[in-house]
Amino acid sequence: MNFQWYPGHMTKAKRQMQEDIKLIDLVIELVDARIPLSSRNPDIDELGKNKFRLILMNKSDLADKRQSEEWSKFFQEKGYFVYGLDARAKKGMKKITDIIMEACKEKIERDRKRGIKNRPIRAMVVGIPNVGKSTFINSYAGKAVAKTGNKPGVTKGKQWIRLGKNVELLDTPGILWPKFEDQLVGLRLALVGSIKDEILNTDELAVELIKLLKEKYAGILHERYNVNEDAKEIDIIYEIAKNRNCVSKGNEPDFSKAAILLIDEFRSGTLGKITVEWCGDYE
Repeated sequence: MNFQWYPGHMTKAKRQMQEDIKLIDLVIELVDARIPLSSRNPDIDELGKNKFRLILMNKSDLADKRQSEEWSKFFQEKGYFVYGLDARAKKGMKKITDIIMEACKEKIERDRKRGIKNRPIRAMVVGIPNVGKSTFINSYAGKAVAKTGNKPGVTKGKQWIRLGKNVELLDTPGILWPKFEDQLVGLRLALVGSIKDEILNTDELAVELIKLLKEKYAGILHERYNVNEDAKEIDIIYEIAKNRNCVSKGNEPDFSKAAILLIDEFRSGTLGKITVEWCGDYE
């Protein structure tokens, strides 16, 4: 199964970001807490190499807490400021301003020495499609200032958002990178919904998800769907179809319907708090 999705507007968006980075003090990078490394665009490091950096691990409410703690340590050791959040919830947003001020304290001190007071921190919000950038901005601003959508590709252009006296945010479109060197990265992005489902084979995606769950979260499929986890992945999906009344014409088990049900329940957190990418696998 080959994963790739790089529509034309992403090239244009990347060029625009290269222009805008000159105006920025801080790069705020949102990653998906379920795939913290695979949801990082490698181009962002090059783009923001001389800037202060903050990684927001979004969708932390859907991720395995123990794994999120390990990933936070991983990024902190590399010199990033890190904070876990659920952008849909308003709580914890006040703390982000404190972290931004802490991350940019050298810049604030330089301004003070030059006699410049109350100049806001200018931050670019970046991340891959469907990671929750616009949702985060709206929660942080306390009002709907950025377009949101439960699918990749909603934000098409840039927009500046002023947040009080201290912070200005630049929202940017979600961009992937032209080629995934590791198809496992593509698989993880597909699982969490950062690649359009219309171009994916969801039957195969569900099989890959079951392989991962059997390895990392033994028992979770049996508990949720009352299936035999020792069976082959394809047989497990048919079993889910029978147990969840996913049937086609003629009352036959509908494999594709069950596959989509499984993927949806994983993405929504109904299946449990699951991290697809484990920090320990990289050590």
